[in-house]
Amino acid sequence: MTINELTGIIVDLCIKIHSKIGPGCFERVYEEVLYYELTKLGLNVQRQVLLPIDYEKLHIENAYKVRPACRTYAGNRIENR
Repeated sequence: MTINELTGIIVDLCIKIHSKIGPGCFERVYEEVLYYELTKLGLNVQRQVLLPIDYEKLHIENAYKVRPACRTYAGNRIENR
């Protein structure tokens, strides 16, 4: 699966979820439902993944929180995206 295909799946699911649940829910609700939908499709999904950032000589652990994070499969390699 390419990154563009994965992005298309995620966008379509977000539209589906927003159409069914509607606006005004807490972010946690949308995250939980998106995680559910992605795992239903058999995708390898992690939640609340913390990522570092490097700026010049400064390294900041846990600078970003990605929710949820999907992994795409390219041949036998696993690429975090």
